[in-house]
Amino acid sequence: MSTDPLHIVCPHCHTTNRVAASQLGAAPDCGKCHQPLFTAKPVELDEAAFDKHIARSHLPVLVDFWAPWCGPCRAMAPAFEQAARELEPQMRLAKVNTEAAQNLAARFNIRSIPTLALFAGGREVARQPGAMGAADIVRWARSHRTT
Repeated sequence: MSTDPLHIVCPHCHTTNRVAASQLGAAPDCGKCHQPLFTAKPVELDEAAFDKHIARSHLPVLVDFWAPWCGPCRAMAPAFEQAARELEPQMRLAKVNTEAAQNLAARFNIRSIPTLALFAGGREVARQPGAMGAADIVRWARSHRTT
């Protein structure tokens, strides 16, 4: 494993931080806003924040594309939160409201919601449409992790 620091994007101010891999589990804080880099909750992303998290983070980012009017999306939300508690700090979980970020939904050709998409190294590496329980989300995300 490399001894180079990992780039971790803050879920609060979206600043890129350098964190040693060995320190991921030690509750690191953001160097700019001093908030925790890991909250065990999905981070809500708009278009600008999405691009920062996908392009600048060394961590894989699991994104839930959803909409407020979608019943299955609302039903899956607690499971996605539970998955965040299990997958952090090895993976960032994020939510993109496709109603508020229609350009992102179009850019990634999101045809049904909820849709999970896993990004690593700035690109999409896996996609899964449909609602899932927490254990299935965790299992699916870990099975497609590339780092």
